[in-house]
Amino acid sequence: MQRYARYQRLKFDMAADRVLRVTMSNPGKLNAADQTMHAELGEVWRDVDADPDINAVILTGEGEAFSAGGEMSMIHGIMDDFEIRARNWKEARAIVMNVIDCNKPIVSAIRGPAVGAGLVCGMLADVSIVSKTAKIIDGHTKLGVAAGDHAAIIWPMLCGMAKAKYYLLTCDTLTGEEAERIGLVSMCVEDDALEETALKAATKLANMAPSAIRWTKHSLNNWLRQAGPIFDASLALEFLGFTGPEVREGVAGFTEKRKPQFPPTSPV
Repeated sequence: MQRYARYQRLKFDMAADRVLRVTMSNPGKLNAADQTMHAELGEVWRDVDADPDINAVILTGEGEAFSAGGEMSMIHGIMDDFEIRARNWKEARAIVMNVIDCNKPIVSAIRGPAVGAGLVCGMLADVSIVSKTAKIIDGHTKLGVAAGDHAAIIWPMLCGMAKAKYYLLTCDTLTGEEAERIGLVSMCVEDDALEETALKAATKLANMAPSAIRWTKHSLNNWLRQAGPIFDASLALEFLGFTGPEVREGVAGFTEKRKPQFPPTSPV
C-alpha cells in the first residue's frame, strides 16, 4: 500500500484478495471534491494501473454519499485565476483519460449524491452499481457552464442521445432506479446490498483471466477513445464558460440558495 501513502482525500484498503477499494473522503462535506481530491482522482488510476498486486478496483464514497460535486472554493479559483483554470482543465482531462486507460477493471459503488468529479469516475467505471436512493446529477448547465467532464463522451453511449440530452440540458436528478431503467448504470440494488454487490462483482473480475479482462476493457474503451474530439470540445467549452458571466450568476444563486437569474440572450 506504500504507493498510495501520499493521497490525502482518497483512502485505500484491500476489500478482498487482489481487490483494492478506493474511498473518496472529505468529511463533513459529503465527499465533495476540493482541489486536492480533484488532482488525486486524476493521478490514482496511473498508480492502480502500475500496481502488480491488484486485479480489480472498487470506487466508493465515505459514509452516506458518493461525492457531492466540486467545492465552491475550487470553482471560484477556476473562475478567477487563469493558472488555476488551466491546471483544473488538465486535471479534468486526466481524470477521464486515466480511467479509460487504466488496465484494471473498475467497479463503482454509488449511494447518496453523485455529482462532479466523483460522478465522472463513477459513470466511466467498467461496472457501475448504484443504490435505489442514489441521486445522480450532472449540474453543469445549472451552474452556468457547458456539460463537460465525462458526459458528452459516454452518456449518449449508455442511455441514448434523447435521454442524455434531456438530463444534461435540464440537470434533473436521476434516482438509482431510473438510472438503471434508462441504461445509464450497470445495475441498481437495495441500499443495504450495495457494498456486498460491488465486492462480489469486483472479486469475480479479480479472479478471472487477468490479461483477457484487461484486453477486453482496452478494446471496448476504444469506443470512448474514438469520441475523444467530442470530449475535448465539451471540456474546452466548459472551461470557456468559467470565464463568462453566466457561471458567476449560477454560483451566486447556489451560494444564496436562490434560483439564478441568467441573462436572456447569448452572443453564441
